[in-house]
Amino acid sequence: MRIYIVIIVQFIIWSGYTLIEWLSNHDQLIYKVIMFFVFFYLALLIGNQATKSVRKTLFITTLSLVIYTSIHYTLASLIH
Repeated sequence: MRIYIVIIVQFIIWSGYTLIEWLSNHDQLIYKVIMFFVFFYLALLIGNQATKSVRKTLFITTLSLVIYTSIHYTLASLIH
């Protein structure tokens, strides 16, 4: 059950990253990359608090990022 909650919370984190990236569309690429790593670290910290396992946290965070990215780009390609 904790894993599902971590995935949902991380989806919220990735959605927040997408919103902030959209709001800062005139920023340089380096700032967006730094912002991504900040959000990734935040997702890792929250996931590690819930699962208490670094290996599980890294796997869940990577999995949630891949799933969110695939959903995001699939919907973007359907809209455009």
